[in-house]
Amino acid sequence: MTQNETQNETQNEARSWTATRTLGRSGIEVSALGIGCWAIGGPWTMGGSQAGWGAVDDDESVRALHAAMAAGVTFFDTAANYGAGHSERVLGRAVAGRRDDVVLATKFGYGVRDGERRVEGLAVTPDDVRASLAASLRRLGTDRVDLFQLHVGDLDPAVSDDVRAVLEDLVAAGSVRAYGWSTDDLARARRFAAGPACTAVQHQLNVLEDNPEMLAFCEQAGLASIDRGPLGMGLLTGKYDDGAAFAADDVRAGGAAWMRYFVDGRPNPEWLRRIAAVREVLTSGGRTLAQGALAWIWARSPVTVPIPGVRTVAQAEADAGALAHGPLTPAQLAEVSRLLGG
Repeated sequence: MTQNETQNETQNEARSWTATRTLGRSGIEVSALGIGCWAIGGPWTMGGSQAGWGAVDDDESVRALHAAMAAGVTFFDTAANYGAGHSERVLGRAVAGRRDDVVLATKFGYGVRDGERRVEGLAVTPDDVRASLAASLRRLGTDRVDLFQLHVGDLDPAVSDDVRAVLEDLVAAGSVRAYGWSTDDLARARRFAAGPACTAVQHQLNVLEDNPEMLAFCEQAGLASIDRGPLGMGLLTGKYDDGAAFAADDVRAGGAAWMRYFVDGRPNPEWLRRIAAVREVLTSGGRTLAQGALAWIWARSPVTVPIPGVRTVAQAEADAGALAHGPLTPAQLAEVSRLLGG
């Protein structure tokens, strides 16, 4: 492709880009970029292990969320787990007086010890689901949750059927507008999507961890793809190219079996090599590396809504700046695939 053809393709993409999405089959409109609120929950433990991102400044967290809103972000995703309720309280503080301008998503499924900064065991019975919703509504300071998501990714499918039935009741009652499942298991997602008010799957997706099967399913079923880990827990920002030094209460410092991005608190060398291979493509057109990683997700599918986490105003403004650039072009998407051996 010639330089002129590349420029024409980029211009055509920019003209067709819209910075909003319809959230699956719910009809709810959201910004194409969401903000994930795991990191603003501060330190907490799950099953006795560190599960937060270290100490936070709640005032700065609120300012960061306000900066995201000012830049056009309307979708915010949290969970009862994050900070054992603390993230929901901070998000509720940030959207006070602005509730009708935002779309709030939260998650349930675990035993939250509110005030103790810990999460223990499952909470997935019908009574648990209703109690979890009531607690989330209280912490968020609202009368409804726009997207209520099951957080237990490997829950027994038979149990998930009972959960789905309760969620349908909550939608009918008006306290929940739509629901989904945070899971990377395609069979589970497909089963849950049989519920009429199911509208989303939250799953892992970033430029180094594609998920074509889940994306194809979301497109076919009319579901939103809510994309967690879009920046590889910070690795795709380029901030840790020269190493990292995480506090002991930061989940990235530990040795969790699922932690692929960092090994013993250090960037995974193989992942850094793969990022280096695609950096030039991702940073084309004046994008930062992180903005390019988000642009890749938008280029993968029109149903994607990446939810990078933020803790500072600078991070919120930088991530939201990706909206002005829009997705990678088809040629750039193909080039990334070629460079990664896809």
